Amino acid sequence: MLGVCKTVPGVVSELWGLNEYLQEFWVTQALPPAAVFPFELALEEVFMNVVMHGTTEHLIPEVAVGLDCQGGEVTLRMEDTGPAFNPDDAPPPDLDTPLEDRRIGGLGIHLLREMMDDFTYVHEDGRNKLRLSKRITLTDD
Repeated sequence: MLGVCKTVPGVVSELWGLNEYLQEFWVTQALPPAAVFPFELALEEVFMNVVMHGTTEHLIPEVAVGLDCQGGEVTLRMEDTGPAFNPDDAPPPDLDTPLEDRRIGGLGIHLLREMMDDFTYVHEDGRNKLRLSKRITLTDD
């Protein structure tokens, strides 16, 4: 389990509170507002994937979100108790077909990999564990 984190059930209504948790962290750490977008996108994308693909008739996954900032590197850790899903096994998105002709899905993981400096996944102890990090400029110079 993550250290300091926010843990919620994997239901859509909890996304608001997780976004609030991210914003409070950003302000507390005095991070530049312009640098939060990749983390907002990551939080929403991963959480909604857990809600949409990890929830069954008999299971509402628990989702834990932790944030850390060390030396200009911000790390977002997300763990859930849903079924194992390795993003490395997801097929690459079809970027050549016109948008209106593409199948739905797959683009979110691709975007997160492009936006983050580090993207790692493991499944251990019955939990999906995702770690995303990105170096950010701490000053507006």
